[in-house]
Amino acid sequence: MTDDTSANRVFESLAHPYRRHLLLALLERNPRSDDRLDPMDLLASGTVDGLAVTTLGVIHVHLPKLADMGFIEWHRDSGVVSEGPGWEEVAPLCRLMRDHRNELPEGWLHESAAPGRDRD
Repeated sequence: MTDDTSANRVFESLAHPYRRHLLLALLERNPRSDDRLDPMDLLASGTVDGLAVTTLGVIHVHLPKLADMGFIEWHRDSGVVSEGPGWEEVAPLCRLMRDHRNELPEGWLHESAAPGRDRD
C-alpha cells in the first residue's frame, strides 16, 4: 500500500463481511495463482457473520467490486475466482487478520472464514 487511495481501496474491499470471508478463503485456498475457488461455496450456510448472503448480492455487488479493484479475477461463466493482479495489495492485511484473529473484536471474522488456525 503506497498511498491513502490504495489504503482506502483495501479497507473498502474488507468492509463487508462477505468480501472479508471471500478474501480470507482465497488466501487459504489459493497459495498459487493456478488454484481456483468457487465463490458460491461460501453461500452454503446462507449467512456470513450473521448477514444473509444472496446469490444476487454476490454476483452483482461483491464479486464485481473485488474484480474491479483488481484483487480477484472472477470468471463469470465458470463461476471461479482466483487471485487478481492487485492481490498482493490486499493479501498482507488478510494475512494479518488471519494470524491475529483471536485478538480482533468479536464479529470481525467468522471462524469458518479463517481456516488453518494451526498452520505454520
